[in-house]
Amino acid sequence: MMHVKVKTKDVQFNLPIPYAFLNVAVSIVSSKLFQQKAHKWTKERLERKKLDFAFPQLDKKTLKPIVKELKKHKGIVLVDVKANDGTEVKVRL
Repeated sequence: MMHVKVKTKDVQFNLPIPYAFLNVAVSIVSSKLFQQKAHKWTKERLERKKLDFAFPQLDKKTLKPIVKELKKHKGIVLVDVKANDGTEVKVRL
């Protein structure tokens, strides 16, 4: 299970994310429909900013083993960020 902790001056919350949800997210993000919509949504903004960027094709066969490997490394901190205003974000497996 992945744990996301967000701490601000006013609010602090912990969000546990089961690996099953990560697998569902990988399936959605790697779907052709989602990738087409993401390209469509960002195309206008990239053209306005005159940026040349192409989204790489995300393959389910590539992403699933990454999630599977993450399960083997429980306790590793993936993200630990502290902002000047006191906001903290921590993502731990």
